[in-house]
Amino acid sequence: MAGASQGYGEKIRELVEPVVESERMELVDVECQKGPSRWMVRIYIDKEGGVTLDDCAMISGEAGDLLDVHEIPPGPYTLEISSPGLDRPLVKDRDFARYEGRAVRIRVAEAVEGRKRFRGKLLQFLDDGGEKSLVLDVEGRVYTIPRRMVVKANLDYEL
Repeated sequence: MAGASQGYGEKIRELVEPVVESERMELVDVECQKGPSRWMVRIYIDKEGGVTLDDCAMISGEAGDLLDVHEIPPGPYTLEISSPGLDRPLVKDRDFARYEGRAVRIRVAEAVEGRKRFRGKLLQFLDDGGEKSLVLDVEGRVYTIPRRMVVKANLDYEL
């Protein structure tokens, strides 16, 4: 079911992103998971200065209408709209570029120099004509991680 959940998440992103952007906000991430009796759809939005409760309520109404019309996900669902929080997920390439110099937590699909988890400073996001990578400083040691291997990435407010 994970594949279906991911597929619905992408469809939801495609439907909701234009609405969020029309309100001068950014769609940060979409999560869609099947629960025992209903789907859980979480949409994270952000804007300069942070999102308000009114922003979340407005996007909730518009996104809910879109999901209902397109019947995505199929069946009953709970919709949550919120800010990404202090440990904001880094999802798009532009997120990595925007947060250069910040503390991050990264998890990769395959070990890089014997590690799958990294916590350190994002020194640079490199885009060499298609081959993208992250340069991290982890306690004084520099790692270069291929972007395609990143499974999960978040800002790290504790570091």
